[in-house]
Amino acid sequence: MTYNIKKAAVLGSGVMGSGIAAHLANIGIPTLLLDVAPKELTAEEETKGLSLEHPAVRNRIVNGALQKLVKQKPAPLTSKKNLSLLTVGNFEDDLGKLKDVDWIIEVVVENLAIKQSLYEKIDAVRTPGTIVSSNTSGISINAMAEGRSEDFQKHFLGTHFFNPPRYLKLLEVIPANTTAPEVVSFMKTFGEDALGKGVVLAKDTPNFIANRIGTYGLLITLQEMVNGNYSVGEVDSVTGPLIGRPKSATFRTLDVVGLDTFIHVAKNVYDQTTGEEQQVFAVPEFLQKMVENGWLGAKSGQGFFLKQGKEILEIDPDTLAYSPVKKLKTPSIEMAKQTRGLANKVKALTYAKDRTGELLWGIFAPTLIYSAQLYGGIADDIVAIDNAMKWGFGWQQGPFEIWDALGVKDSVAKMEAEGREVPAFVKEMLANGFDTFYTEIDGDLAYYNGSEYVKVPVNEKEINLKRYKKKHGVIKSNTGASLIDLGDGIALLEFHSQSNAIGLDIIQMINFAVDEVEAKYKGLVIGNQGKNFCVGANLGMILVEAQDDNIFELDFVIKAFQDAMQKIKYSRKPVVAAPFAMTLGGGAEVCLPAAHIQATMETYMGLVEVGVGLIPGGGGNKALYQKFLKGLPNGVEVDYQHIANKVFETIAMAKVSTSGEEARENNFLNFADGISVNPDHQLYDAKQAALALYESGYQPPVSTKVPVVGASGYGTLLMGAQGMYESGFISEHDLKIAKKLAYVIAGGKVPYGTLVDEQYLLNLEREAFLSLVADPLSQQRMQHMLLKGKPLRN
Repeated sequence: MTYNIKKAAVLGSGVMGSGIAAHLANIGIPTLLLDVAPKELTAEEETKGLSLEHPAVRNRIVNGALQKLVKQKPAPLTSKKNLSLLTVGNFEDDLGKLKDVDWIIEVVVENLAIKQSLYEKIDAVRTPGTIVSSNTSGISINAMAEGRSEDFQKHFLGTHFFNPPRYLKLLEVIPANTTAPEVVSFMKTFGEDALGKGVVLAKDTPNFIANRIGTYGLLITLQEMVNGNYSVGEVDSVTGPLIGRPKSATFRTLDVVGLDTFIHVAKNVYDQTTGEEQQVFAVPEFLQKMVENGWLGAKSGQGFFLKQGKEILEIDPDTLAYSPVKKLKTPSIEMAKQTRGLANKVKALTYAKDRTGELLWGIFAPTLIYSAQLYGGIADDIVAIDNAMKWGFGWQQGPFEIWDALGVKDSVAKMEAEGREVPAFVKEMLANGFDTFYTEIDGDLAYYNGSEYVKVPVNEKEINLKRYKKKHGVIKSNTGASLIDLGDGIALLEFHSQSNAIGLDIIQMINFAVDEVEAKYKGLVIGNQGKNFCVGANLGMILVEAQDDNIFELDFVIKAFQDAMQKIKYSRKPVVAAPFAMTLGGGAEVCLPAAHIQATMETYMGLVEVGVGLIPGGGGNKALYQKFLKGLPNGVEVDYQHIANKVFETIAMAKVSTSGEEARENNFLNFADGISVNPDHQLYDAKQAALALYESGYQPPVSTKVPVVGASGYGTLLMGAQGMYESGFISEHDLKIAKKLAYVIAGGKVPYGTLVDEQYLLNLEREAFLSLVADPLSQQRMQHMLLKGKPLRN
């Protein structure tokens, strides 16, 4: 049977249910969102004279969920327009509508009886072949499927999203014993390609993979804190980014999750295990008391941490009293901060002969052993376990990758010397001459599968640049960027400077790349796989040159940057930009002249130079104005002032999109540009876009003159800024920056509607940029941003 999901239904409109529905809307799937119909009227409903039969009352719970959805931070929707794809209803009136959907996702309360009762009703109305799944975080999939029709059971499985569904990568797919293999295969592919998730196949065991190991690790950390007499803050100072974990580390993570939720998850494993494993999942008494006190974490205002005014306090588990947060300070921590490479840091810290080493070894040793004990039971391979922890809990290394970092032989010897029982699977691996869980075969990543090393399966749409370069080399490279042959006639320019900031090295490589591609290739992709696409120009370099009064040198660099952007625009071969995450200032300017932009769903794009006392200097003002003009339909009378106002507002307010879709709404992308839902597929999608442009007979744009609003439009642009200055909302320097920006966008002192060439606008932009860069007040703003990481208003 061929499966295709065109419509979906989510049953349960709580935080997870509404979040999953929002994510489905984000990818363009119309979704029915249902919940229970209320049994009682609210006081407000009684005042309005409404009855329980009134539609507003019957759908109150779901409508309330949608209202929260719009206000929620971080935003579950990539655009508020996606709300139109969500239809509300309730279980009593609207279950019959399930016959029209292709996928039904149950997200009701974690109670087996309630779920089974709902499935009985679903089974009576669903169309045969409709996929039904549960978002349960740990209830048995097989138990839920009991008593249902044969077709229901064939099409039933677990699909466990992690919160928030839009942002967290992991999707655990858990088949029941009766699930048809083709349904599992389809959901894995759909999860990766359509939902943009990292899909892990899990077995039907308590809490599946990520929550099983993650909860164990958190509880072991609690034990180590108490046994080793560490404070909450001391533990968090070590178990966060220092070892490749999120900033929320251990206890801030628990506060965000909610202590009541955490206890529920732990209890689910406790109730289904025995012996030593069960004892680890026994919730500490002090944690129970915190929940009894209503100290549930972030949602109640206090948990392991409490904010009083501007001060953050931590709880003492012995007394449940709060005191100022403490951090662990040991020689190994200071040494680790200077150590390059996460694996080297983790090893040095864990084996350190101080309190940091004692804490980390006390956490890692039992957690690694536990992960190995579960191998084969919760998943078929170590890759699934490692990926689940990385994608679901935000670890940079999974358990078996950590074990490799520590050295399997040395760590096992230490474990056994301490009387710990190491699983036979690990000892057999070492005995057979395999010293690591992972290795390389022909340049590809391979893992130990219980008897030998086999290559990790890779989706053809995933291009790992680190491995690709190792295998195929580069065409040319300097400190800022490398040009890589991606195959099939497409080259890729990868930025790899610090923060991917743009300097002369990257500008030189852009020029080389375009020349090389025009001569030898079909197209060029500009992309990378760093933390962010590009956070802008090298601000430190600009500030140093400005403070040394090297304005001539800066003029040369800015002119070179502008010229490189024009070279991208008028390249005879298509150039595709592949932005993701932070794409700010110069990063956005690199994208705007490209023939095509292939962004990710999570692309945060904007021209933010006003925040450091400048305006865009790499052609961004002109390019955004032209992007607005290009987006207009043919045959309509153009209001250039309206467009200039929009561009001025976007740049003056340093608007940054909160998604790729919003970047399109802000006109950084146009209707033909693409958005990759799965970031791992972005470079593949960008490559295909470049090939498609080439094969369709790509011709570069013809240089045309640009209509501007001129002197009269300049005055209009400044009206708002002038009013804000006179009302005291902005400073005199803010107004100066606004005037410079308005002058550039207006096209100078020319009549409204004058056609000017692009170089004229670039010259205006460069002159304005250089005058601001030389201003001491702008230099103060640049310095403040570099030192403090936030804007200065002076």
